[in-house]
Amino acid sequence: MDRTIAALRAEHDVLAGLARTLTDEQLTKTSGAAEWTVAQALSHLGSGAEIGRAPILRAAGETVAVEDNQTIWARWDSATPRAQAEGFLEHNGRWLETVEALTPEQRSSLTVDLGFLPEPVPLVTALGMRLSEVANHSWDVRVAVDPDAGVDAGSAEVLLDLLAGPVGFMLSFLAKPAELANPVSVAVPGGGLVIDDAVTVVDHLEAPSATFDGPAEAFVRLLSGRLKAPYDQGVSVGGSVTLDDLRRVFPGF
Repeated sequence: MDRTIAALRAEHDVLAGLARTLTDEQLTKTSGAAEWTVAQALSHLGSGAEIGRAPILRAAGETVAVEDNQTIWARWDSATPRAQAEGFLEHNGRWLETVEALTPEQRSSLTVDLGFLPEPVPLVTALGMRLSEVANHSWDVRVAVDPDAGVDAGSAEVLLDLLAGPVGFMLSFLAKPAELANPVSVAVPGGGLVIDDAVTVVDHLEAPSATFDGPAEAFVRLLSGRLKAPYDQGVSVGGSVTLDDLRRVFPGF
């Protein structure tokens, strides 16, 4: 829990520092998510923070005014690129302050109703999902101004632990295991990836059938469909599958 919150703080501080320096031209550049500009990627994170803060406050026992998601998204979508960047700074900062203010007891005991899952989830699960979102979309923003950018190494390390535990269910949304004809097990930084009828991240593999040769941040980008040319330099996969095979399994979001 504490590592996840620390990673979210580090992500915010880096991205906020960059957002404050972006020119109007940079805000309208295509981000690492090809369908979004830099400002739209920041808007996505900002609107997600605005929407996601209310369930955490409610879990902590506070009364929160309800505004439907469509109204929130429409407001963000209609904003100028500069306003979208400034809105990210405001709302992501406010979301983070809310989380950081939770007591140790709340951090360990709260369950959060996110509204789109079958039942409330432990706080660590909600925050782990948010870290996945922030780490990948932060890269979308940063790579637009620095082609050599990677997912933050600290976030990548925490995400691998989360994917092997409380947010492992996310892989069922991210992956298409039927793209491979045969089961495979891939050694990855700090653990392994198993693809058969389902997809799982594990902390150890005895006898992998393939090896992912690259940093943990590149593996995180693979899972979110972001390990594509020209951002795949220095990464290779050897053994029973190829990097292109794995890219088909993880088409991205």
